[in-house]
Amino acid sequence: LGNEEGKAEVVLKYVREHAKKSDDPKSGKTDSLLIAYKNKLLFESYFRRGRGNYPHYQMSITKSYTAYALGRAIQMGYLTMEDLHKPAVSFLDQIELEKLAKGAGQITLHQAMQMSSGIRLPKKKIGEIIRKPDLLKGQGQARAYLQLSQDLPDLRNSSLQPFKYQSSDTVLTMQVLEAVVPGTAEDFIREQLLKPMGITNYGWQEDLSGFPKAAAGSSFLSRDMIKIGLLTLNKGIWNGKQHLPEEFVKRATSPLVQTSPSTFYGYFWWNQTLEIGNKKYDSIQGRGAGGQFIFIIPTLELVIAATAHNQGMGKMRAQLPHSLTPAFSNN
Repeated sequence: LGNEEGKAEVVLKYVREHAKKSDDPKSGKTDSLLIAYKNKLLFESYFRRGRGNYPHYQMSITKSYTAYALGRAIQMGYLTMEDLHKPAVSFLDQIELEKLAKGAGQITLHQAMQMSSGIRLPKKKIGEIIRKPDLLKGQGQARAYLQLSQDLPDLRNSSLQPFKYQSSDTVLTMQVLEAVVPGTAEDFIREQLLKPMGITNYGWQEDLSGFPKAAAGSSFLSRDMIKIGLLTLNKGIWNGKQHLPEEFVKRATSPLVQTSPSTFYGYFWWNQTLEIGNKKYDSIQGRGAGGQFIFIIPTLELVIAATAHNQGMGKMRAQLPHSLTPAFSNN
């Protein structure tokens, strides 16, 4: 860092500010910050609860990892890109179509991974689900969402229902993964997605179904977050091998659904245009509440990982890329 690879003083100024005690009870509680540039780890620092050898709870970046688990299943031939447009229930053999809410049997993974499935659970129905956890074992969890949802609007004029950030869409994705891979989704994630990347010190909680949680629930080392970012930057290639299909990574990280003027959603990954100085940068982001982030800026070959224990999203999502990107830009 600083030897023709980033402006050290810009990075250190930002880091020193975050190392200070914060007067804001909701933010300023950064636990780790790592920067990789042109496929090399240049900077690594830990604060407060951060540890180099201890996995940090990830919150919603778990969704992004779930998308890549499905991508790995495609790479290994257990699914195809075309399968993403088939009804998700066609892969679930314990779902009775006649009992589903109207339209629920046609929801595809392409829709679900964009948070555009159309599943809508009334609060009363959510209470019913919580009181009967035994009914959620295995494919019962998907069955409950698809049966108890409100009827879905007719999709004649669009291929997607309105965007709604919710856990049911991630659950449906994990349920399909469990159904199509040999063994269990838990084993597949461990042995086929993570182990080949040298990711072995991690945690992944179990959902009520008995399958891995998909909306939140994983814990990863900060260095392994950087690995996921580099896998994304390199279009699915890890150690010279195509670990995920390039087409899948491209689609997962593309701006598929607009959620704000500058922000889009792909397959459980965020895509945002950053205006920094007089330049615009396309960025790919994994986001987790509390301040868990993977920022990828492809045009700069830049990957930044951060963990924190803030309240909500904190200020890092807006401040970090604007503070650190200039260190690696010729602007």
